[in-house]
Amino acid sequence: MGGVEDEEPATKRMKLSSEELRVLSNGSSRIEPVSGSSSDLMARPLSSEDDEEVVGSKGVIKRVEFVRIIAKALYSLGYKNSGAHLEQESGIPLHSSVVNLFMQQILDGNWDESVAILNKIGLLDEHIVKSASFLILEQKFLELLNAEKVMDALKTLRTEISPLHINNARVHELSSQCVLVGSHSQDIVRTKSRSKLLEELQKLLPATVMIPERRLEHLVEQALLLQRDACIFHNSLDKEMSLYTDHQCGRDQIPSRTLQTLDDHSDEVWFLQFSHNGKYLASSSNDRSAIIWEVDVNGGVSLKYRLRGHQTSVSSVSWSPDDRELLTCGVEEVIRRWDVSSGECLHIYEKAGLGLVSCGWFPDGKWIFSGVSDKSICMWQLDGREMECWKGQRTLRISDLEITSDGKQIISMCRESAILLLDREAKVERFIEEDQTITSFSLSRDNRFLLVCLLNQEIHLWNIEGDLKLVAKYKGHKRTRFVIRSCFGGLAQAFIASGSEDSQVYIWHRAGELIEVLPGHSGAVNCVSWNPVNPHMLASASDDRSIRIWGLNELNMKRKDAHSNGIHYCNGGT
Repeated sequence: MGGVEDEEPATKRMKLSSEELRVLSNGSSRIEPVSGSSSDLMARPLSSEDDEEVVGSKGVIKRVEFVRIIAKALYSLGYKNSGAHLEQESGIPLHSSVVNLFMQQILDGNWDESVAILNKIGLLDEHIVKSASFLILEQKFLELLNAEKVMDALKTLRTEISPLHINNARVHELSSQCVLVGSHSQDIVRTKSRSKLLEELQKLLPATVMIPERRLEHLVEQALLLQRDACIFHNSLDKEMSLYTDHQCGRDQIPSRTLQTLDDHSDEVWFLQFSHNGKYLASSSNDRSAIIWEVDVNGGVSLKYRLRGHQTSVSSVSWSPDDRELLTCGVEEVIRRWDVSSGECLHIYEKAGLGLVSCGWFPDGKWIFSGVSDKSICMWQLDGREMECWKGQRTLRISDLEITSDGKQIISMCRESAILLLDREAKVERFIEEDQTITSFSLSRDNRFLLVCLLNQEIHLWNIEGDLKLVAKYKGHKRTRFVIRSCFGGLAQAFIASGSEDSQVYIWHRAGELIEVLPGHSGAVNCVSWNPVNPHMLASASDDRSIRIWGLNELNMKRKDAHSNGIHYCNGGT
């Protein structure tokens, strides 16, 4: 099997037939050899690689590379005859004869010949040659060990692997395996298959030598994703994308039509939020109540429970991580915790002489936290026992409060123009500093971005992962007197929605382009919430005492021709 004791040069034992050796990707365990002279083994470019002929209208695709990648894809898909026919008809081999022979020697377990041929492929990077040699000789070592040829394995380790002077830690691990063989330990590392070794070598060697697996699929996926990312209206499942036409969504992917108007509040509606599972919507109002709404399978919304008990207006709500409970916060009053299934108030949280101004849950659902009117932030167990309190200028009387999904960072407005990011464990404070007064903010689902609403009628998008960085600004909506809230939403949260004092809802693509303005309300729109499960469902709360549920414009979706001029328009179906 090509052991160290066999000193006959590999080139004297090879005999090639008249066609190119077939590639590993044809699915057989053996690559059929075909003739040629031994001079074919010398490293040289493929005969057709010097041909600069190109295909495609842009003149950027080299014909040789294109054909080789197609052949690789055919073999990978199991179309062996088609792949071989393409090589024969085009005169462009998938691999050179020396590479084909190298792969066959690997599959046959001729390790010394494999290493010898590796050095004739013409690789310029010595580290790659050593790393590939290490993988081959490691396989040889392990196969000898599994055959209980311990002395031969040790010889390979000492005279062939160690002199490479790389991956010393792995060399020590292999050395320890020799001891385990004698003890029949269960910890012996079993050898991988030879085809698996070829896959690892393929990842290591340059793509010009061995084309990576699924290269064509990767290029096609990349093209589709680039088209998707360039489409500012993309808001549908990626499985609807087609290879037959260029991808471009229409405006009908954006919720822009009022499907329902909910009029059950008797005063201004200040806040609303969908549950994490998208099955419920909670709203709070100046009428001192909150309402839990239920979303049915068809997207219809109906009143489930009206929650009463607050002595002041209800400023905000917060869903528990499992959506089984809901917090409601009165304006500088108390926090109430409700059971969603029954509408029962489970607990009231308060601080003597002080009012609570915001509320939220820790990710595990075992604690809640709140901003307090003395500008501190407090944390409670569910039974009401106060666990921790951060004193000082931690929050304002009118403030949103968020916590990252890992429970490490609490985010709050600490000054009129600054947001505090407090790391609970590291006791580190970071600050987002704005030039204008901040009115509200919202955290993205992936905890990487913060949406900050400002007094000057701008919304700023901050990247809070690592160094704080302002990445986008959104303009167009109106805000002069009231607290107006915005939100992330749509597929992969690619959109930004905001209320506005001009009674409209504004929607931007996250990149910054204003793409939709939705009229319908007759009073200032205070808050918006995008269903986290259904990217085609948006809710808005207004001073006109109503909540509007927005969905897709069915009229726009009924097009005469879904495919026009080579452009594919997603149908937006849910």
